[in-house]
Amino acid sequence: MADKGVSGGGELAAIEQAMVAIRRGQRRGVLAELAGAGSAGRAVFDVLDVIEAAEAGGEAATVGTVAAALGVDQPRASRLVSAAVDAGLVRRVADQADGRRALLERTGEGRALTERVHEHRRRVFAAAMAGWTDAERAEFARLLGRFVAGLGAVSGGGRPRDGA
Repeated sequence: MADKGVSGGGELAAIEQAMVAIRRGQRRGVLAELAGAGSAGRAVFDVLDVIEAAEAGGEAATVGTVAAALGVDQPRASRLVSAAVDAGLVRRVADQADGRRALLERTGEGRALTERVHEHRRRVFAAAMAGWTDAERAEFARLLGRFVAGLGAVSGGGRPRDGA
């Protein structure tokens, strides 16, 4: 994308710095580690997140879905899914419409782990915003959602790429 001249440099620099700090924390897997996830790695959480999002949207998740959402190639996505299956968090089920295709769904253990991580993340976020008013939290949620939607639009999908 060509740079058309960036205004609001100070604000954009502050946003960039904040996003880098968030990304570093995510890369270290701080939230997952604090949630007591144990041996399940960050990549397994990414697979669970993709499957959960597909389920929430009423869609079937496949290895292709995982590859597209995570911005990885099919073989890498297949290895990530296999790790989640081996951990007992995901299962492959035959697609009733196309027996050659495997659909992915979270196991009971995968759903429980997903819920524990969500609860832990929310506790961390609540603690980080402890001094905020309800109105400030609502405004932040609104603006962050709008930012993520815009970022997804310019990066080519609903989930920002690593380079974004």
